[in-house]
Amino acid sequence: MNKVSQNTLNPVMLSIESRPYTDAPQLGQTQRVLIVEDEHLIREMVTLALEDEGYQVQTAIDGQTALTFLSDPQRQPGEFPFDLIILDLMLPQVNGLDLCRLLRQQGNPVPILILSAKGSETDRVLGLEVGADDYLTKPFSMRELVARCRALLRRNHYNVVNKPLRFEFGDIILYPQQCRVLVRGEEINLAPKEFRLLELFMKSPRRVWSREQLLDRVWGFDFVGDSKTVDVHIRWLREKLEADPSHPQYIITVRGFGYRLG
Repeated sequence: MNKVSQNTLNPVMLSIESRPYTDAPQLGQTQRVLIVEDEHLIREMVTLALEDEGYQVQTAIDGQTALTFLSDPQRQPGEFPFDLIILDLMLPQVNGLDLCRLLRQQGNPVPILILSAKGSETDRVLGLEVGADDYLTKPFSMRELVARCRALLRRNHYNVVNKPLRFEFGDIILYPQQCRVLVRGEEINLAPKEFRLLELFMKSPRRVWSREQLLDRVWGFDFVGDSKTVDVHIRWLREKLEADPSHPQYIITVRGFGYRLG
C-alpha cells in the first residue's frame, strides 16, 4: 500500500477496534442493515464493524442493486426488509440522493444514514432535505459511525413500539407504522415531510404550532434554511387533503401564530 492510501484510510482503520459503551442498549442482535457503497474497502470495513456489533448486514455496490434488495413484491404493507440503510451519495447507476428521494416517495420510513465525501453545509442540508435522517462525512471514525447507527436504530425502535395503529380526524385516517393516509376513503401519496407534518398535527388536534416548532419537530433542530419552507409544505399538504385548498377545513392558519389541525 502506498503512502497516499495509508493516509486516506487511517481515520477509519485506527478506530475499527472501538467497542460500544457497555451500558448502551443491545438492540442490534437481530437488526438488519443495508450498506450501499461502491468503494470496496469502506464497504468491507463498515460491514465487519457492524457484524462485530451483532447486526445482520447486506451490501450493495450500486443504487440499482439496492433497489432490487428493497423491492419485494411479496412484502406486506408496513413491512420492510431492513431496519437501517447506510447510503453513499456517489453511486453508479442510481445515485444516493435519487435513491433516498425515491424511497421516501414510496413511503419507506427506514432510517437512512448518508456517508459522503461531500461535506459542505449545502450538501448536508440537501441530503437531509431529500429524506436522510443523518449525514456523516468521509473520512469518519468507525466508532462514531457505529454510535450513529445505534442511535438511529434505537430511535426507530422506540417510535415503532410506541406508535398507535392509526390516527383519525374527520375524513382523514393516518397509519403511522405503514406510512399510509386515507382521505375520504381514498389513499393519497405524501412526501416524507408532508407525512411527518400531518402526523404531528393529528397527534395534537387543534394545537397551534409555530413555524419554528414545526421546523424543529419535522426538519430537525439543526435545519439551516428559510422558515417559509413550512408554508410551502403546508400548501402542498392542503392540496392533497382539502376538498377546496383555498378554503381549508383541516390545516388552518392562525395568523400571527402558525398552524393547527381543525
